[in-house]
This record gives sequence, C-alpha cells and structure tokens, in this order.
Amino acid sequence: MRTFGTSDETLAYRDVAWDKFEPAKVDPEIVRLVKSAAMVERNGTEYAVYLCRVFKEDPAFCQASNNGPSKKCRHGDALGRWAELADPGWNFETAFERYRTGYKIPFAEEGSTRGSKTGELIARCMVETGTSSYYTALADATGEPVLEQVCRLIAADEYRHFKLFYDHMRRYLARERINILKRLRIAAGRITETEDDELAYAYHCGNEPEGVPYVHERCIAGYMGRAMSFYRYSHIERSIGMILKSVGLPPRGRLSRVAAKLFWKILQSRQRKFAAHLANGAAA
Repeated sequence: MRTFGTSDETLAYRDVAWDKFEPAKVDPEIVRLVKSAAMVERNGTEYAVYLCRVFKEDPAFCQASNNGPSKKCRHGDALGRWAELADPGWNFETAFERYRTGYKIPFAEEGSTRGSKTGELIARCMVETGTSSYYTALADATGEPVLEQVCRLIAADEYRHFKLFYDHMRRYLARERINILKRLRIAAGRITETEDDELAYAYHCGNEPEGVPYVHERCIAGYMGRAMSFYRYSHIERSIGMILKSVGLPPRGRLSRVAAKLFWKILQSRQRKFAAHLANGAAA
C-alpha cells in the first residue's frame, strides 16, 4: 500500500480509508475526470521549478511555496490510486508517462509568463480557486466514500495554497502597484486557459487508447462537458468571492452576486455546448 505524505500537514493522506472503497457507487463519468485530474496534479512538480525561477530573488517565497507542488504530486498519486481501484484495467504510471511525453507546460523562458510577479501570483490564485471549487464539486457529487474523502482533503489543501499565494500577492502588489484593470485581465486570461491542452491532453491519455489521434476539440469537450455538469451554484458563488478577493474587489455584496449569476449562466451555456459536441461525436 502506498502512503501519501509524511509531514503533519499531509498525514491525512495516510489515513484515507482505502478499505472502505465501494465499487457499486462508482460513477463511470467521474472516473474519466479523476483519471485526467490525476495526471495534471502529478505534473505539478513542473510548477515548482518554474516558480522558483521566477522568484529566485525571494528565497522566503520559494521556501514557503515549495510544498505546494509536492502536495500536488501526492494529490495525483491519491487520485491515480482511486482510479485504479475504480478501473482495475487502467494503469496510472503508464498513462502518466504517455502524458509527460506528449505535453509540455508552455512556461516563459525568462521571467513570468504573466509579465510581473504580482501577475504570476494572481494567476496562481486563479488556479487554486478553480481546483478548490472543482474538488469540492466532485466530493459533493460522488457517492463513493473514498473518493469523497480524497477530494475533500485535496480541496482543503488547494484552499491553503490559495491563501499562501494571496498573501504573497498582496506583498508584491504593494511594490509593483498593478492597476485593477490589469489584474482583472490577468485573472480572466488564466481562467480561460482551463480550456487549453493541459486538461484536454490529460483526458486523452487517461481515457483514450494509444493509437487514437489527439484532437483538442473532442478531448476538451469530453472533459469539460462532464466536469461542468457536477458544479452547483454554491460552488460558483464561493469561487467568485475568491476571484474578486484576488484582484482587490469586495468578495461579498452586490458585485459578487451579479458576477456569480453571470458566471453560472456562462458555465451552463458552455456545458451545454460541450455536451452537444459529445453527443454529436457519439452519433457520428
């Protein structure tokens, strides 16, 4: 039996009740998502190298943030193990090697992809907002007790990562003084990147056999069409509050309520679009 973590903060992974796994409560649609997420999480070590390069003159930040990617690697291991229980014919290590071979994260060669350290930290806040809400949504949706436990542990970790990046972002914002519009553009840009190749290719490697050509439109529809269907309005409300807080706007109040309603409508529209793409593909 593998163990996940040795420090006090990650000791809970060793306490996952794997023996409580209930095959009859496994949702095949969620299995597809977990396989994909396992590879993206395991690949989080790539971000450790990148962030320490961007913040090489800030050893305090590098030391504080170094645990994040290693935890994400353990997140990937936990999700991968669950997916192997749910689908005994699937091998996480084989799928992950295929993913690592075919997909490389498009980091900037020098400096931050976002143009500033503040921008980089805002983008990281968006990532942690998305993952925290996503794993909360999966935990609420699944009836399988082991997956629910794993997802809740991961969601809590991701929220702690959000707080870490947010605190350092405020420190850098006091120096760089990026205006609110630029902060909003960075946040919106990072949110839209969830439909890039990182998740789509993970879906491909986790769920499609070797020899099937990778097609971004088919794979992102396969992932997003399923993932978006598990969100509830409460998950969006919480996410909007975190997003607004990250860019320096009030996380609660009229703006937050209006933004949550708008985002919920957009998400439902996108989910219907992806679901239709899936249905058309199946018919073809």
